[in-house]
Amino acid sequence: MLEAMYEERGARLPGATLWTSTPDGPGATGRVLPDGCMDLLVWQGTLTVAGPDSRAYLTTDAGGAPVTGLRLPPGTGPRVFGVPARELRDRRVPLDALWPAAEVRRLHGRLAAGADPGRLLEAVAAGRLAAGRGPDAEPRRRALVDAVVAAARRGESVGGTAWQAGLSERQLHRRCLDAFGYGAKTLARILRMHRALDLARAGLPLAGTALRAGYADQAHLSREIRALAGVPVTALLRPASPTAAAPVPGGGRSRERPGPGGG
Repeated sequence: MLEAMYEERGARLPGATLWTSTPDGPGATGRVLPDGCMDLLVWQGTLTVAGPDSRAYLTTDAGGAPVTGLRLPPGTGPRVFGVPARELRDRRVPLDALWPAAEVRRLHGRLAAGADPGRLLEAVAAGRLAAGRGPDAEPRRRALVDAVVAAARRGESVGGTAWQAGLSERQLHRRCLDAFGYGAKTLARILRMHRALDLARAGLPLAGTALRAGYADQAHLSREIRALAGVPVTALLRPASPTAAAPVPGGGRSRERPGPGGG
């Protein structure tokens, strides 16, 4: 089975990551692990949005073309794309389905003229953030998003997170759907999975990983990661080149990587 070579590097946009996927050829496969994030990417010259994943997303490349993507920090996507994250959950859509067609055509023209895809993605996202667009652009709502992400990383309960934010659990859930595409509990499960994978890939035994990452025990870790990733945790820890297949038509990013990410 062919895989795609995946590389990532820090972006100039705080908290974001630029990544590149170069398939070995048509038929290359990849598995996207949910990470709480949304991506803007260039696939075969087309600007595409990858919404937040609530489960593993599998891809098979049909053309063998490289893909460049900008992974945005959790909760940032709606401010860039201008729509609530819930509307893009588990979806890949062309950018011109969200933005005015003329604006997207201008961006495609810059790509066709030889603009560096990564720099273009950074500039586009930075411009939208600077313009203060999107449902969570208000400073108070941005602060709430940051607080929820921090609480999820600490393993706070939903009730505790809502109390600290001065919201009911139902109000918090609605805000989280808009910002992340799913509730605070799901976000916490996803971020905990990535923390566990980081620890395990660093060499910590699975039993110790489970305790450090906040699982009840190793069996709990195994159940949770299989539910989110679609494969056993051991399959994600096998020595292999980092992979990220190019998306199927319609958009998407694919990676099986260590990062905390946030999908």
